[in-house]
Amino acid sequence: MLRPVLDPSPAEWISPRLGGTFGAAGRTVPRGYAAYARLCHPAERDRGGWASWSEAAAETGRRAHGAMQWHALVGSPDPVNLTGSLWRGSPPGRGTLPSHSLTALLAVLGDHTSASEAWFGLWDGYGWADEATLSREHLDAPRLRHPGRDYLLFHGPLTSATELGWRPRPNWFEAQSPNLFWPDDRAWCVATEVDFDSTLVAGEEALVDALVKAPGLEVWRIESDTSLAADGDRINQLP
Repeated sequence: MLRPVLDPSPAEWISPRLGGTFGAAGRTVPRGYAAYARLCHPAERDRGGWASWSEAAAETGRRAHGAMQWHALVGSPDPVNLTGSLWRGSPPGRGTLPSHSLTALLAVLGDHTSASEAWFGLWDGYGWADEATLSREHLDAPRLRHPGRDYLLFHGPLTSATELGWRPRPNWFEAQSPNLFWPDDRAWCVATEVDFDSTLVAGEEALVDALVKAPGLEVWRIESDTSLAADGDRINQLP
């Protein structure tokens, strides 16, 4: 079960290891790991179902690669509003992984840590993160502070990552994947930045190899200096 943490000091090892030029993966997940991966959030088709970025690229005549940007894949010069997009469905979600993707990710991560429990960071800017879903004691607790983002901290079994979210109605649970999480042994660290349409993983080589091969996930090996900024796609050039 997910438990609130009132002292953020166990998470303060991360901030000193963040850095790099604007857009670098190492500004979101800590540097110093052997390998890095980018998990691209799936897009929804207009007739239902999910599509990978590679499938979208094939359908729009673009090329899929580790530093690709969705707007460049779908032929739009506008990374925010996607004006003129060739993709008829919905774009990948930003700031959270769909539940089926999170479950598939957790299955791989669990095989690459000796720890039974993990730490979870939730961005404190979500409108639903209030007394309706969290205790006043937790809301008043010190935050884990990273450049530009503050997080509420939780601790619990790795599988409790699926417990974050809120209930707009009693019979409707809206899941939110953790914005930041890592196991007690720090074997890896995962970050889903609020404004990103992909999730970043830092860990050992074997973990990244397993993620790249994992069914149901679209994962690309990247470097800590790989730029994921809007202009970081140097292959799918726009007019």
